[in-house]
Amino acid sequence: MIVSRRKFFVLAGGGALLAQDRGPGSANPDMIVRSTRPEDLEMGLAGFSDYITPADHFFVRTHVYVPNVNLSEWKLKVEGAVETPLTLSLDDLRKLPAAEMIAVTECAGNGRTFFNPPVAGTQWAVGAVGNARWRGARLADVLKRSGMKASGVEVLFDGADDPLGKMADFRRSITVKKALDPNTLLAYEMNGQPIPMKHGFPLRVIPPGWASDSWVKWVTSITVLDKPWDGFWMKNAYRKPDHPVAPGTTLTPEQMVPVTSLNVKSVIAAPLDGAVVAPGTAVTIRGVAWSGDLGPVTSVDVSTDAGRSWKAAALHRDQRTQFGWRQWEFAWTPDREQYYTIMARARDAAGTVQPLAQEWNQSGYGWNVVPRIGVDVRAGAALAPAANPQTAAPLPEGFANVCHVCHEQDVIRQQRLTRAGWDREITKMTNWGAQVKPEDRERFLDYLSASFGPR
Repeated sequence: MIVSRRKFFVLAGGGALLAQDRGPGSANPDMIVRSTRPEDLEMGLAGFSDYITPADHFFVRTHVYVPNVNLSEWKLKVEGAVETPLTLSLDDLRKLPAAEMIAVTECAGNGRTFFNPPVAGTQWAVGAVGNARWRGARLADVLKRSGMKASGVEVLFDGADDPLGKMADFRRSITVKKALDPNTLLAYEMNGQPIPMKHGFPLRVIPPGWASDSWVKWVTSITVLDKPWDGFWMKNAYRKPDHPVAPGTTLTPEQMVPVTSLNVKSVIAAPLDGAVVAPGTAVTIRGVAWSGDLGPVTSVDVSTDAGRSWKAAALHRDQRTQFGWRQWEFAWTPDREQYYTIMARARDAAGTVQPLAQEWNQSGYGWNVVPRIGVDVRAGAALAPAANPQTAAPLPEGFANVCHVCHEQDVIRQQRLTRAGWDREITKMTNWGAQVKPEDRERFLDYLSASFGPR
């Protein structure tokens, strides 16, 4: 469903959004639905079997509703610290020299669900990531054509999406150095086709090696700035500590730095955690690995004995790219009955290796700890049935009319926060326009902390 900013306020006043857009819509049934409205979709482990991720398996992260972009009316404005402001059509961009690359797009919060203590936000596991073939004009060529001034230090992007309620308009900036990198693109194609609407049609910024918060979608304007951008989404969001902090520590935005480069990382896609096999069974351990600005993945090692020893996995030789992921395989035949802890660790071109323990941060960004799964090797055994999930208490009176205007219950259900954490979330949502009455706040807080407390 597409809702204009003006219409949003009209509907929100009477809770009319509640009856709309509740279903999964066009979501691929293989995707994990983290939020139906706005739509957040995670790729399942099976998706890592593809080297190039199909668009309908590619994760979706949206802060707001997907805009309705009319290509006949769409224009790209280039302004700010430039000699010649530009207004470009998509045809104008297509006339520039085209560049193509394979690059990983990963949400900064991919892996957030594994942090302990838990942190607020979409509880991504491992699939908020994809590997695609992008094609478009080099951002550097567009900036050169505009006569970018030497005073420029950052380049700011805005898209066609509208904020909800009092939420700040989503705008992000990148450094001039990253903007002028010949690998940074203004992409109009994804996997040989026009970029799908939910992935940024008609134009998306591609700063390869950086987290996807900088991959601005539905781009309509580029502004060269002569000082760092001080808007909400740079100064208050997508920031992390530049040093280790004790778990549970809360820092102010000024004490943190913007999220930029991805970390070196691997995923074990097969076998599944908890698999049961018989002794002597040939097992192929498979996965993918990727990195960021420090260079591509150069090796992946696998341990089948909880990290006591490591052996090299085989990397696919035809997948040597600077910013794409590499699939890897390791042949293993367990010869005795026991429980095996399987681990994988990747190394990039700079020699950086995945850590065995994760440094905590309050936003749950950058998870890249060595993954591990368990395989039970025994004859004639069957997996135990999964435990029933915890059932939440009934919604408090008035809760849906306030909290389900912008999103569904699925966004709330996945959080596992302390009472203090839920208190901060209520404050944030109130600042963004949620009409929480003072007399309802404690009642809502009681419900949230009791039903969706820490694991």
